[in-house]
Amino acid sequence: MGLSFEEKKNVVSKVHDYFMDSGSIVAADYTGLTVSQMTDLRRKARESGVVVKVLKNTLAKRAVKGTEHETMADSLVGPLLYIVSSEDPGAGARLVKEFTKSNDRLIAKVIAFSGEVRPGADLDVLASLPTMDEARAQLLSLLTQPQTGLVRLLKEPPSLVVRLLVNKKGALEKPAD
Repeated sequence: MGLSFEEKKNVVSKVHDYFMDSGSIVAADYTGLTVSQMTDLRRKARESGVVVKVLKNTLAKRAVKGTEHETMADSLVGPLLYIVSSEDPGAGARLVKEFTKSNDRLIAKVIAFSGEVRPGADLDVLASLPTMDEARAQLLSLLTQPQTGLVRLLKEPPSLVVRLLVNKKGALEKPAD
C-alpha cells in the first residue's frame, strides 16, 4: 500500500529540510544491494554523520525544489538512494567511494555540490575534499609559514658565527705536523 497524500507531503517536507541544510548530495543507483549491505551502508553513514534516504524520484524532485541543489532534479532517473552530507560536503562521497570498494553494485549517478550538478564519475573530486579538521590544519600551516621562515632567517647569522668559531677553534687546536 502506498503513502497517503498527507504522508507524502510530510516526507517531502522532511527531505526538503535535509536537502536545504546539505553541503552535497550524492544520488546513487542501489539496484542489487542486499538488505544486509544496505544496513551496513546506513550504519557507516550514521558514523560519518551522513543521512541516507531512499524515496521515489517524484518526491525527491519536489523536495529538491527551492534548494541550491535544484539543478539536479532533471537527472533523477531510476532507482536512487540519496546520500546527504550537511557538515562535511565530502563525507557522503567518501562513504560511497569506500563502500564501492567492497560492493560494486552501488553506483554514483549524480552529484550536487554548491549549486552545481556533476556526473557520478566525478565522485573522486568531491571525495578528495579535505575534512574540516584537515582544511583548518592546512590553513594554519599556511599562516605560520612566514613566521617560521622569519625565525629561521633571524636565527641564522648567530648560528653561522658560532659554527665559524667552533671550526676556527678546532683548526687552532690541531697539532702541527
